[in-house]
Amino acid sequence: MGKRKTKKFASMKRMISLKDQRINEKDRAKVQETKKKDPSEIKEKEVPKYPSCLFFQYNTQLGPPYHILVDTNFINFSIKAKLDIVQSMMDCLYAKCIPCITDCVMAEIEKLGMKYRVALRIAKDPRFERLPCTHKGTYADDCLVQRVTQHKCCILATVDRDLKRRIRKIPGVPIMYISNHRFNIERMPDDYGAPRF
Repeated sequence: MGKRKTKKFASMKRMISLKDQRINEKDRAKVQETKKKDPSEIKEKEVPKYPSCLFFQYNTQLGPPYHILVDTNFINFSIKAKLDIVQSMMDCLYAKCIPCITDCVMAEIEKLGMKYRVALRIAKDPRFERLPCTHKGTYADDCLVQRVTQHKCCILATVDRDLKRRIRKIPGVPIMYISNHRFNIERMPDDYGAPRF
């Protein structure tokens, strides 16, 4: 039996480096000149920009009539607590409230089926303002976070812990939630808003 030739692993074709003398001047790689850093030079640092409507942690852009973005579970929990959404919002904020519902939230309620037909009927109430969505997909949480980040002119109503955690990272967005069979609000000035217990 003869010797078997084995392949050499990790073998590469040899290439001429771009700094080689045999390559034309125009094709040759440019030698990069390294700059020495001047210690007396002023250091620039990029600071995140905050909107001018924020006064400390409160949003001065918010005022009656309040536009309130409603999440799917907020409607479901208000049904369980036997609360009329619009009336309870007005009791909470002592002002006119316009509940807004996005296409994503509407689609999410429709997907839940017959068990949540009461929630769907409430969502189709003419007092609710309908907001069209232009993005792909129907994931309501991302849609609500994106809307609130862009505009910062509405309150977000939700009971979902994860969504609340995400919204708390965005400055100037109040969160409405349900506790003790009534609507409560956090991150709003004490001058208006339901008493905190």
